[in-house]
Amino acid sequence: MHKKVLLISCGALARELVQIVRLNEWRHVKIQCLPPELHNQPDKLPSAVHALLEENNGLFEHVFVAYGDCGTGGKLDAVLQEFGVERLPGVHCYEFFTGSASFRGIAEAEAGSYYLTDFLARHFERIVIQGLGLDKRPELKDLYFGNYRRLVFLSQTDDSQLLARAKAHAAYLGLQFEHHHTGLDQVVDQLQEQFVRWQN
Repeated sequence: MHKKVLLISCGALARELVQIVRLNEWRHVKIQCLPPELHNQPDKLPSAVHALLEENNGLFEHVFVAYGDCGTGGKLDAVLQEFGVERLPGVHCYEFFTGSASFRGIAEAEAGSYYLTDFLARHFERIVIQGLGLDKRPELKDLYFGNYRRLVFLSQTDDSQLLARAKAHAAYLGLQFEHHHTGLDQVVDQLQEQFVRWQN
């Protein structure tokens, strides 16, 4: 019998995680998401996760945090250690989609890479342009993205319209475009491995 699990996630992963939980009939899993805008505010992420962990403390047999370090400089790990909770391996949640080995290969090929997932490609205007204030101060684009050389689109779905949008986002930022289709298999495998470890 599966034990009751709380999956704390970035809102940018919510759509995919809900899909996975439904398709795999993981009725023991509850998903609770934090705002995707924290993608641009990593300093606020540890306290936001802390609040959710405190709120749900003792209500679930296991809790798992679907974040990488995500720019917190180890502060997120300090929060998780306090509650005895694990998170995704790696620096960025992008590894969740590609797997750590594949992500290292992509990252090492060009350190100056900016990454988009389906969610970020779909909500680029709100999360990136408005979120970074580029709609009001377009001159900041070079300040934010001047050290990047390429945009890497890590797609979870085969969506030609979304692919076209990702290419347009790369052109807007003045970056070379690269596409890697990840699907969701790596996500499913990593979560299943975690569930198996808990059962044992």
